[in-house]
Amino acid sequence: MASPVLAVILSFFIPGLGQFYTGQFLKAIALFILAVIFAGLSTVLIGIPFYLIVWIYSMYDAYTTAEGR
Repeated sequence: MASPVLAVILSFFIPGLGQFYTGQFLKAIALFILAVIFAGLSTVLIGIPFYLIVWIYSMYDAYTTAEGR
């Protein structure tokens, strides 16, 4: 049984880690790669809003997935 709180905490520190914890391996890899790309783009400011979107979605999705299991 996955803990929703732990899933959110994991995704807070590393986007995609909460999905990995809940067993969504492909989604975890995709979110992590997107976060890395947008973090790299944040040097030109365009990546910051996109990174925040991926980061917040990662936490939300990890919580709802863990809660449903």
